[in-house]
Amino acid sequence: MVVRPPGEETGLLLARADGERQQAVVGGQFAGRVGLFLEVDDVAAEYTRLRGLGVEFEAPPRAEPYGTVAVFRDVAGNRWDLLSSEPGSP
Repeated sequence: MVVRPPGEETGLLLARADGERQQAVVGGQFAGRVGLFLEVDDVAAEYTRLRGLGVEFEAPPRAEPYGTVAVFRDVAGNRWDLLSSEPGSP
């Protein structure tokens, strides 16, 4: 499955594990670290929207020197940063 913003050509391919070897590492590709990043304009708004859709976050958004961030896990256990490069309060 390819996901992309409406009207855009660039997308993200989401593929299922193929076979036992790939299945064994699903969710552990980044050794427990955040390995995927989703940049948005407004972390607080997307956090609220995604929580309403059932996405579970590790903690509410927080302000960091590089911007605002909230960490969530996908259905395979991979950790993602939902982030905005705009510094400020979450």
